[in-house]
Amino acid sequence: MSSKQNPAREAGNFSRRHLLKGAMASALAIPMVGSAHPKAVAQTDPEDNVDLSKEHAFYGEAGQAGIDTPPQRYIMYMTFDMTSTNPRDLQVLLARWSSAIAQLMKGETIGQVEPTRDSGVGMDTGEALDLGPASLTVTVGLGPRIFGDAFGLAQHKPALMRELVQLPSDNMKPELSGGDLSLQACADDPQVAYHAIRNLARIAKETGAAATRWSVLGFGRASAGKGQSTPRNLFGFKDGTRNLTEKSDFDKFVWINDGGPAWQQQGSYQVVRKIEMRIENWDTDRVSDQNNVIGRHKVSGCPLSGKQEFDTPDFTKKDESGNLVIPPTSHISLVAHENNAGIKLLRRSYNYTDGLNNLGMMNAGLLFISYQKDPAQFEILQTKLGASDAMNEYISHIGSGIFFVPPAPKEGSYIGAEMFES
Repeated sequence: MSSKQNPAREAGNFSRRHLLKGAMASALAIPMVGSAHPKAVAQTDPEDNVDLSKEHAFYGEAGQAGIDTPPQRYIMYMTFDMTSTNPRDLQVLLARWSSAIAQLMKGETIGQVEPTRDSGVGMDTGEALDLGPASLTVTVGLGPRIFGDAFGLAQHKPALMRELVQLPSDNMKPELSGGDLSLQACADDPQVAYHAIRNLARIAKETGAAATRWSVLGFGRASAGKGQSTPRNLFGFKDGTRNLTEKSDFDKFVWINDGGPAWQQQGSYQVVRKIEMRIENWDTDRVSDQNNVIGRHKVSGCPLSGKQEFDTPDFTKKDESGNLVIPPTSHISLVAHENNAGIKLLRRSYNYTDGLNNLGMMNAGLLFISYQKDPAQFEILQTKLGASDAMNEYISHIGSGIFFVPPAPKEGSYIGAEMFES
């Protein structure tokens, strides 16, 4: 049945696209992962012709899905604090999460939605039953404390795993930073991404192993993968024109592949930053000044030194007055690999909105997520940006986290299983 034939689904589509806000359900009974896995009815959304039947595999021989996967349209991102220091509780949680994620990414439930007994509690919350897989990926990250002495897992600590250094212009809010575990759920329908995190959070609560810390519901991907058009951030500029798309770049800059334990190979380090944008101030600035802040033209996305979006920026080109056409304090100049000893990283960012702030102004920004084989790649670039970026007048980094993302588990195993084998 199409949405035109089903008014309830049509209303659901509208609310998911325009009204859905990030708020986790609480005080719910938490089910065990069940054995009933009805396949969702895959549909093509008539509103925007997005194929909701497409699915990605959770198990594999390489990196987790959700890293080199072409970015989907929506994200639900959540971090957790461990409430137990028993490594067995962590092991059980990662095993149960892995089993549930594999089912969710197929568009299946994680158990019965409507129990046959009147007293039964649903094993799946059910709000994604008719939405299909919607290209869902769920990516699991492990924070620095997981590899500390508290869990007895220090011997498994990835070589470069650590807290990020203090960076210029950091304005962090503790309630939006840190975490022992992270879940990044991306999908082409926001309710599918929300459903995944909601049910995985229920599992965490049931095991008694972890509690929610902070979350962001994002929309309008602000980065592009191979074959995708470049999207726009909330400043109205194309974002991620020079993002990594080639396998050779992933091997060189993203995947851990140069030594260390075998179970960490094809893993990566995830850096997440919640960046508040002062969009109402930005909106009053001249567009010519906005172009200079970014280093690109707002409509076309082309560098100020070029004519097409994908023209290689010329950071030495000068105008008739002898001034650099692309200002050295522009965003693209400061992050360009040509100006940073060749350093690159993978962007996988999304726009977000949190309604209004306490001054009645729009509270919105960018959920910046990057993947790199060494956290220093991010730190080097952000040190320059924090010190000199003309954009700093309009943004503030208010949340932060770093996580090691193990490779995808093999079928029959689970995320990080090797940590518990010795």
